[in-house]
Amino acid sequence: MAVYTHLGAEEMAALLAEFDVGTLISAKGIAEGVSNSNWLLETTGPEGAGPTRYILTMYEFRIELADLPFFLSLLDHLAEKGCPVPRTIHDRDGRLFRMRGDKALALIEFLPGVSVSTPSPAQAHAVGAELARMHLASSDFGTVRANGMALAEWQRLAAACGEAGLSSIDPALAEMVARELPRLAAQWPTGLPSAVIHADLFPDNALVLGERISGLIDFYFACNDLCAYDLAITHLAWCFDEASGAFRPELSRAMIDGYETLRPLAPDERAAMPLLAQGAAMRFIMSRAYDWLNTPADALVTRRDPMQIARRMTFYQDNPGIFA
Repeated sequence: MAVYTHLGAEEMAALLAEFDVGTLISAKGIAEGVSNSNWLLETTGPEGAGPTRYILTMYEFRIELADLPFFLSLLDHLAEKGCPVPRTIHDRDGRLFRMRGDKALALIEFLPGVSVSTPSPAQAHAVGAELARMHLASSDFGTVRANGMALAEWQRLAAACGEAGLSSIDPALAEMVARELPRLAAQWPTGLPSAVIHADLFPDNALVLGERISGLIDFYFACNDLCAYDLAITHLAWCFDEASGAFRPELSRAMIDGYETLRPLAPDERAAMPLLAQGAAMRFIMSRAYDWLNTPADALVTRRDPMQIARRMTFYQDNPGIFA
């Protein structure tokens, strides 16, 4: 989440008049994330409900308008199946989103909870279980979306950054991408079980109340892809200390155990996990490197260091046995 576009109070109030959510009380921009502009809104709520919070999202880049029905309908589907995800608020005409010029805006249910920077094993176990629940719940979701951040996109971003751009971040980064990206392309597994995956389940995209996951949010990279790859992404995101970068084996064990309480990994999935984790790292190395080089200077957004993920990739290469 981030804020790239600014909406005035009058314009925001007029937009909300198209929804049955009451009138605007307050609006606050949200700085986290990289792809969309987001605001936390409080309104007077639907009639009789009292003050109610929502998330308003304006889609800025990396998201095609044609994909929005997939993302927003998926939220409704998963919520109906009992997954802790926010529902889409439909406007008075039943539409999932509205347009402002050439940009789309959607209103999403606000879920309580906080994002943790230092998760506990119990929280890692819970997020693993909810990830598996999501994979199972999506089995009868009728719409399919290809992964727009799959290997071909890593290659495109690498070319867009260029060797000089990657070296300007860190000379070791250019060397790693040149060496490892072709290897991953040659070895990437196929034929493993697939489902609708979140594809971006970092701790800031999960809300926690105590040891319970109260919300999985920001589904704007969701797509059909390998279940084990989604677990590898979540492992990459949760199982390293944010400050020191050290691997936390207790979180790794808890997350995989939590996942397997609902959906046990097949032997070929488990065998592929080391490579899938390295691919997960490369995916975020490339998107972070591109954003590092291309984020506008005046955007209300925190750039994320691709070298943090590069160090995790090196760990996965050196320690494949952690998934045994």
